[in-house]
Amino acid sequence: MAHHKSAKKRIRRNAHRFEINHARISRIRTFVKKVEKAIASGDETAAKSAFAEAQPEMHRGVSKGVLHRNTVARKLSRLNARIKALGA
Repeated sequence: MAHHKSAKKRIRRNAHRFEINHARISRIRTFVKKVEKAIASGDETAAKSAFAEAQPEMHRGVSKGVLHRNTVARKLSRLNARIKALGA
């Protein structure tokens, strides 16, 4: 257990940030799952609209420091490739 005032404050702050960051990651995962579900069903228009909704959420995760930019770029690229494969 922390004994210093600053360490106690840091514990409180970390707990608060964890909740915010965890909620943001959970929200991103939900949007990605919607895209994957649309891809699995084979509906290209639904997949494109779900992808358009997921893309800004994922970029917001990068700007807030929750996810690395290369991770998001890779995931978006792979999702987009799968959507394009539906049309082919």
